[in-house]
Amino acid sequence: MTTDEHRRELVNTDEGKGAVVSVWCSSEFPISRYDRPMHMPDRVFRRLVEEALALVPAEFRPYLEGVPVVIEDWAPDELLDELGVPDDDTLYGLYSGRALTEGPRESGELPPRITIYRGPLLEDCLDEADLRGEIATTVIHEIAHHFGIGEERLEELGWG
Repeated sequence: MTTDEHRRELVNTDEGKGAVVSVWCSSEFPISRYDRPMHMPDRVFRRLVEEALALVPAEFRPYLEGVPVVIEDWAPDELLDELGVPDDDTLYGLYSGRALTEGPRESGELPPRITIYRGPLLEDCLDEADLRGEIATTVIHEIAHHFGIGEERLEELGWG
């Protein structure tokens, strides 16, 4: 993956319920070009995630019930290593779980979940408008994984 390519994944939450998605993205704008990372209160960041979830058409929302969207500061180094994320790239979000197209969950299998990583998004985005767009892209990307859409197709659709 080059520094201009992105891989984003995410899921949705409905009143605290959610799922996990994976998003890794190399920065188009290295932090060294800016004075410092963006700062934003947790509640404002959560609101931007909720705005992104509101973009999901109503007919798809029932399929996202029980898929929590969790916000964490940073992906653990062990996860980045496990996923093979290069040192110069980062993870914006992560979808984990069985896609709807793979059939019902097996006994003992964890439910789907989307995790959004706040730190890399704040570090890589220039301002709130840039952050809003990146969160929306990440959320849609991860929700797409929940519906069984793979990376290649997401790239073709412009959500890669």
